[in-house]
Amino acid sequence: MGISVWQLLIILAIVLVLFGAKRLRNVGGDLGAAVRGFKDAVKTDDKQDDAPAISEDASDVVDAQKTSEKDNA
Repeated sequence: MGISVWQLLIILAIVLVLFGAKRLRNVGGDLGAAVRGFKDAVKTDDKQDDAPAISEDASDVVDAQKTSEKDNA
C-alpha cells in the first residue's frame, strides 16, 4: 500500500500553499548547495586518503642521512 501520484500532488499543493513558491525555491537551492558541499568534501577526503603517507621507516632513513652528513663534515 504505497502513495499514489494523486496523493503526492495533494501533499505538494498543501505544502505550496503553506510555505509559498518563493520560500520553497530558496529551500531547494539551500538543499542543493548543501549536497554539493558534501560531495566536494567527500571527494577532497578521498584525495587525501590516496596520498602516500610517510612511514616512520622513511623518517629513520632521513635521520640516518643527516647523521652521516654531520660525521663527514
